[in-house]
Amino acid sequence: MTHPNKRLSAILAGAGTLLLIPLIAMQFTPEVNWSAFDFAVAAVLLFGTGLLIELVLRKATRPAIKKGLIFLIVLLLLLVWAELAVGIFGSPLAGS
Repeated sequence: MTHPNKRLSAILAGAGTLLLIPLIAMQFTPEVNWSAFDFAVAAVLLFGTGLLIELVLRKATRPAIKKGLIFLIVLLLLLVWAELAVGIFGSPLAGS
């Protein structure tokens, strides 16, 4: 089993690495045009998701509960991300 501090570092490094993808893409194409606010929202979503998953891994004792909670956290991340990206639900969150 991975030491919790190493796991947390890996989760945070992974989230930071994901944020580099649009930053690098912006250097090569005008189709990717993120503002500082976009990066801030993405950072909150990614780091928040990572920290919630870390919390579940530390506190939940039963493997089935861990898997279920992690699935729900990732599902929530994907739904919020999709809503912010294209407004699939038409909520005020997406500007609709």
